[in-house]
Amino acid sequence: MLSRRLLIGAFTATLALGSAPAAMAQDIYIPLISKGFQHQFWQAVKSGADQAAAEFGVRITFEGPDNETMVDRQIDMLAAALANNPSAIGFAALDSQAAIPLLQQAADAGIPVIAFDSGVESDIPATTATTDNVAAAALAADKMAELIGGAGKVAVVAHDQTSRTGIDRRDGFLNQIEANYPDIEVVSVQYGAGDQLQSTEVAKAILTANPDLVGMFGTNEGSAIGIVNAIREMATEGVTIIGYDSGKAQTDAIREGLMAGAITQNPVGIGYETVKAAVAAMNGEELPAIIDTGFYYYDQSNIDDAEIQAVLYD
Repeated sequence: MLSRRLLIGAFTATLALGSAPAAMAQDIYIPLISKGFQHQFWQAVKSGADQAAAEFGVRITFEGPDNETMVDRQIDMLAAALANNPSAIGFAALDSQAAIPLLQQAADAGIPVIAFDSGVESDIPATTATTDNVAAAALAADKMAELIGGAGKVAVVAHDQTSRTGIDRRDGFLNQIEANYPDIEVVSVQYGAGDQLQSTEVAKAILTANPDLVGMFGTNEGSAIGIVNAIREMATEGVTIIGYDSGKAQTDAIREGLMAGAITQNPVGIGYETVKAAVAAMNGEELPAIIDTGFYYYDQSNIDDAEIQAVLYD
């Protein structure tokens, strides 16, 4: 693998030769760099991006690192994609700050940047296609409070503390509990890197240290399934689980009654809106700072409703 320095150098050298020539729609190339591929969520995002690419007659690629801890690998992928002088680029940041210098070079070269799922701490992106993760996590906190009777000890298994999604979902939940539910105590916030195996071990440790726990919130697919696995393996009873995302393992857990409910995003919509926004940005159209792709809470009572079925991806 080329070093990041070489990749960034290749990108800079490409820019020095001049920006991409104007092209017909079929020559428009838009790479999308995601946060990973290990979850069904990202496959659903890719599906939406593919739909938009076919509709708008552009060529896309979709790739991400092996897991959501590989910030350096993602930066290498971004540099390699930009070295090909794309027409625009979509980027879902694992770290909200690490990619800013490279994204600034892209912007300076006239390559529109569209953030998706997880934004960056910068106004470089023309827009960000994402879920309102703060509001969604606050809803998860409300549902948790309702289900545990507004009192008791709860814990959070989060996927990271560097991405915008990780920060917003963690803080959206914690701040809602602190502001509105004085009899609920959050006894632990731990990080499982979005990986279900690592999250399982994290959840086991929390359960062992807190035998009187009454609720757990998992901030993404891997985190939530890690909690489910831990509850199963330890044969723990009486813990209310609220998840985030809607892969098959989560929908199965909800149907079984092991998980109380979860937030589902609209991943197909995120992918579609990212490519659509990239085309619009290339055409000089103004875009809103945020494209809110929506979210829903689902449980056994509504999982088969048409509105929910449309945004599940199992």
